[in-house]
Amino acid sequence: MFLSIAIFLLAGIAEIGGGYLIWLWLREGKAGYLGFLGGIALILYGVIATFQTFPSFARVYAAYGGVFIVLSLLWGWLIDKKTPDVYDCIGASLCIVGVAVMLLAPRN
Repeated sequence: MFLSIAIFLLAGIAEIGGGYLIWLWLREGKAGYLGFLGGIALILYGVIATFQTFPSFARVYAAYGGVFIVLSLLWGWLIDKKTPDVYDCIGASLCIVGVAVMLLAPRN
């Protein structure tokens, strides 16, 4: 389970970081190389996610969506200095519960 969590976190950092770099380039007029680096990070995200050991692509990506929500809020708080409010925290908590149900539920 530790490896799966690490892969989710690494993939999330690559995706959010890549999207953020492209945002800086296109929305805030920063240097073009940031957009290039963002594109590389997004490609890496796509590769990193394939290292999950869960057998279903759909289930991995659905679960990753919940992790992505939490990581996005953390990114905004730590990098962009936008503090999540109580509703952000409640919503993120619900998503993590959903991720746990999807990944840990006993199946045949």
